[in-house]
Amino acid sequence: MGINSESDIEANLQIGPTDQGMVRLFIEAQGIEIPMDFSPEEAEEIAQEIIASAQAARAKGS
Repeated sequence: MGINSESDIEANLQIGPTDQGMVRLFIEAQGIEIPMDFSPEEAEEIAQEIIASAQAARAKGS
């Protein structure tokens, strides 16, 4: 499965700070839980990538 492959899998995504000063992305799908911790700097890089992807997707939709 790649970035352009569609899927019928539903997942829940939670994002928030941990008590250890990390940013956690918590993904839950079909009984599987995936906690992913990032430093604040890494989280900001991810946020920038999401924004850039949203802008590129918006441009393709126009």
